[in-house]
Amino acid sequence: MADTKFIGKRWEEMETDVLVKIFKELNMIQLAPVSRVCRSWRLACSDPFIWNTLDLGLLQSNFIQTRASPYIWVDERSDKRLTRILRVAMALSRGNITSMIFHFNLYMKDDHLSYISEWSPHLRRLVMPAWNRITKVGICQAIRRWENLESLTMPSIAHPPYIMEEISRSCKNFSQLKVMGTFDMHFASAIATNLQKLKVLSLRCSIITKEALLYILNRMDNLEVLNISHCLLLEALATSGRKQVRSELDQSILQKASRIREFFHCQSSSCTTCKRMIEDEGLMRWYRYEDWFWRRDEVSTLDLGDYGKLFGKNCVNSLTA
Repeated sequence: MADTKFIGKRWEEMETDVLVKIFKELNMIQLAPVSRVCRSWRLACSDPFIWNTLDLGLLQSNFIQTRASPYIWVDERSDKRLTRILRVAMALSRGNITSMIFHFNLYMKDDHLSYISEWSPHLRRLVMPAWNRITKVGICQAIRRWENLESLTMPSIAHPPYIMEEISRSCKNFSQLKVMGTFDMHFASAIATNLQKLKVLSLRCSIITKEALLYILNRMDNLEVLNISHCLLLEALATSGRKQVRSELDQSILQKASRIREFFHCQSSSCTTCKRMIEDEGLMRWYRYEDWFWRRDEVSTLDLGDYGKLFGKNCVNSLTA
């Protein structure tokens, strides 16, 4: 047996595409030590096929709500854990991430966002529903680096023009926007003024004023897909008093929306999601429902589907054990 020569390739000599298919089945925590075996394995671990999407949708911050801005307090362990995860992901991916997904209860700081934008320059899709701890300067600096950005999921913010202006200046291929929260005339005007080339807009599970909706329908000539499913449609945003909710769309809205290729809407008393919107008074408390519920969208290109394997439950368990 000692004289028998081994016929075949060594592990480090395997074709890269074969290694990539094998490593695709591993999660991020498992990939880290594998990438240190040899140079060929590290190259395979950084392949775009593995890192096309970094889905951190299962990772949440440990936080409490506060009365003062930014209205949440995050413990130091959460920040350190997120920093550690991002360092591993950015080092392994080597700039090959094109899509990033964050949980609605993951609160990043400017430092986190700056690190991400520096090491993922080719990002085309960003799902980041929480901006409490991110400043105007921080998000604008990141947007400037993401020249290839095409799709953004964001929360409702008090002063939307600045981010729409930055996207207009820096992201020439930007075409899809999803807003999770209140959508008023101020927001509608910022979009119509700066994002005339926008093709897809989803306001799913948001509070919308009739005036803002009509403004979008009148001004956005290039809009091809509009989703207002399960929204709470108001006559106007009153500063006090009871909200005047419209139970159905009137003919003026339906007529103007008829020119759009895909118009999604649902205001049904038998719809579970619509019932939840009404119970939550238009400000959806996502944490009360199924952990996948916030990821859904009637627009196929904005629907997040199931959680990615790259950062699955095993990763979360290993980090919190």
